[in-house]
Amino acid sequence: MKLVRTGKISYLQPAALATGLTAGFSTRNGGVSRPPYHSLNLGTNTDDIKAHVEGNRSTLVRAFDLPLHQLLTVKQVHGNDLLLIDEANLDLSHFARVEVDAIVTNQPGIMIGILTADCYPLLLWNKQQTVIAAIHIGWRGAAGSLIYKTIKAMTTHFDCIPADLVAAIGPGIGADNYEVDRPVREAFRQGSGFWNEISRETSLGHWHLNLARSCRLQLEQAGLKPDNIEESGHCTLTQAEMFFSYRRDQGITGRQLGFIMLNR
Repeated sequence: MKLVRTGKISYLQPAALATGLTAGFSTRNGGVSRPPYHSLNLGTNTDDIKAHVEGNRSTLVRAFDLPLHQLLTVKQVHGNDLLLIDEANLDLSHFARVEVDAIVTNQPGIMIGILTADCYPLLLWNKQQTVIAAIHIGWRGAAGSLIYKTIKAMTTHFDCIPADLVAAIGPGIGADNYEVDRPVREAFRQGSGFWNEISRETSLGHWHLNLARSCRLQLEQAGLKPDNIEESGHCTLTQAEMFFSYRRDQGITGRQLGFIMLNR
């Protein structure tokens, strides 16, 4: 992925998602929010000044010549439900409080987005069927089969073939900085996520967890070709100049956005 500047913002642009799409992962730079939310905080679920967040969101969409009402984010709850949009000319404001952690659509002109600050934003695209998805992956989503469920929706509702899908895994907390405990281990063992392949025990009852690898392994298991999966490789916790991090900033921080849109 390369760092691209458009308008006032900088974002990571996946190479595989550069044609026919608007897609990327925002950084924290280019907005108007003040510390500790400086500067391009896009999260409406923070204690940042509302006008600043709205201004930042306007800055983001203006960089791509879009009106603000064409940006769709939802109320993320670390679950495994998804929102599917297959109709044109909908009032997207109705979906802003829907409690889901993934969005799938075949409608052009809708910028769907996932907000993160250590969790992983995952973007999917099927060129043949012109279908896109944005997924929020924390440990609950990884253990709860949200990736598989989203791909299943793409195949069932839009006739997508998993081998034709392209994926981009955005910046998130790196494995060396993400320590979890027994309840997390049990959730993975009872669900999905490849616990044995993504965990490394650091002390009794504690493990380092590689969520990016869990995303990749689940994508491959669902039928994606390894060469069609791109990872940013950026750690949100260690790169404070570029990204917000919930753990590093002890919960008082902003949110970056993983976004994708089918161009008209």
